[in-house]
Amino acid sequence: MTRRRKAEREDRGEQIQAAEREAARQRLLAQAEAERIPAEDTTRAVPDRRWQREQK
Repeated sequence: MTRRRKAEREDRGEQIQAAEREAARQRLLAQAEAERIPAEDTTRAVPDRRWQREQK
């Protein structure tokens, strides 16, 4: 095998690895977005109905 052909195979392998890393990154970002809880849902006050019952 010539040096040029070996270099081409290595370059191709690096391209494949880079594409796989990018695909994994995109999957992680999509999963994180799907599991994200909007800030307004985490900061909204929810009335405590037990406290209201005890006051009556």
